[in-house]
Amino acid sequence: MLMSSKEELVQFLDRHVFDPILNASPEAHKSNQEDLKNVQDRTRTEKERYHKYGSANEVVRMFKDDLNSENARPVNDRLKNSACLALTT
Repeated sequence: MLMSSKEELVQFLDRHVFDPILNASPEAHKSNQEDLKNVQDRTRTEKERYHKYGSANEVVRMFKDDLNSENARPVNDRLKNSACLALTT
């Protein structure tokens, strides 16, 4: 059975954006365990939200909005300034 465009996009985001962060081991990030836990909690919420969107267009629009939102800046800064960055590159 063919997947919808929305499902393909969400699976791509899961594999390349959300899951690497969610699967990060706190043991591998001992100096940043609290940051990792916070980022993982927020990532889990975001992942669930993306799965609930109704169309591929909505997924793309919200992803673009999220990249530039004020609420995403603290998480993005933590990823850039910590060992978690290695998870997303």
